[in-house]
Amino acid sequence: MKSTGLLVDCGAPPTGDSHTDCHKVIMPVRDALDVISGKWKLPIIIAVSRGHNRFRDIERSIPKITSKVLSKELKDLETHKLIRRTVYDTQPVQVEYTLTPYAATLESVIVALQQWGLQHRKKILGK
Repeated sequence: MKSTGLLVDCGAPPTGDSHTDCHKVIMPVRDALDVISGKWKLPIIIAVSRGHNRFRDIERSIPKITSKVLSKELKDLETHKLIRRTVYDTQPVQVEYTLTPYAATLESVIVALQQWGLQHRKKILGK
């Protein structure tokens, strides 16, 4: 049976050390997955992109997310410069979340994941 290898550009020819070569290929992928993986990150990004800018609006737009988890995930997305948190000096204090311009770089990634997910679902489930 013929083996199908994944062809991923390492940016340099293989060194002969398969562990080092593998590490160079895998680490950026792991970094990307660490930022967007999990049950809640993409739904939060999508909710904010659709105009849900306040904490409670985001929370209501994502079924079953808890306030504690939403708070943690928003902080994480802010750390990764995908979400901007703006605090307004009003009474009561008003906080809004918006996507950063950097978050727009995820669009092609999300579309590619969606397309792959649809193909995978069809292949596995026949749907």
